[in-house]
Amino acid sequence: MIYTSGAEFLAAKRKRVLLFGMSGLGKTHLSNLLRDAGNWFHYSIDYRIGTRYMGEFIADNFKREAMKVPLLRELLMTDSVYIASNITFDNLAPLSTYLGKPGDPSRGGVPFAEYCKRQDQHREAEVSALLDTPRFIDRASDIYGYDNFVCDSGGSICEVVDAANPADPVMKTLSENLLLVWIKGSEAHREELKRRFDRAPKPMYYQPGFLRDLWAEFSSGKPGSAIDPDAFLRFGYARLLEHRQPRYAAMANWGLTVTAEEVATVKDAAGFHALVAAALDRASPDRA
Repeated sequence: MIYTSGAEFLAAKRKRVLLFGMSGLGKTHLSNLLRDAGNWFHYSIDYRIGTRYMGEFIADNFKREAMKVPLLRELLMTDSVYIASNITFDNLAPLSTYLGKPGDPSRGGVPFAEYCKRQDQHREAEVSALLDTPRFIDRASDIYGYDNFVCDSGGSICEVVDAANPADPVMKTLSENLLLVWIKGSEAHREELKRRFDRAPKPMYYQPGFLRDLWAEFSSGKPGSAIDPDAFLRFGYARLLEHRQPRYAAMANWGLTVTAEEVATVKDAAGFHALVAAALDRASPDRA
């Protein structure tokens, strides 16, 4: 770890942290809180994916749909209108909409083969965005004068790294430049996440093998056009939570663990500093 004790972290002139864990446990909340403090640069992996690496895919998908409307088709063909995504840190809907849901097109689904293609695009984009982190650390300092840096990772980070491999290029790059902090949810948090997801299923990234097995089990040989996309997502979400838990735990061996309950008590940057310092001393009592 780039900091060996709470005191070292608190005294550091350049604090660099990456937050990871399931969506909904406080990564973006903490990142926004730190950014609003005025001396932290907020690097959102999902925003980077949706702008730099998948922005063209997203815009092309909008245009593909617009071309089905005669008026919009005419305007597009004459360069009379401009179509682009308005993705922001707080509204990543263009990215999730493009990622989509597999199943019946009449219920908002996309064919499974197309869904898998978009999943592959997302994986490649996420790896690239993560590997961009050191450059953004330097950019934040050189251009904007920010010494403190928080990387707000996506919930699927654990799916695109192999934390059990000490030579994993993404894990090595991240751990050499930032303190990795896992926000760990309790069983109660996981149940609440399931309830939220059940109310509003959203597109997710899955490891290819896990996705294929899940799809085969749920579809039971039925054609994709007969599958309710939201029903499939609900079916897979609880399993995805269980699938990711040990992968997050393996990543935590490269850094620290804090609980979602602890995160909920943080009200400002000073509280975040204290939380990380305490976790560092908890992880390294001999150096406390």
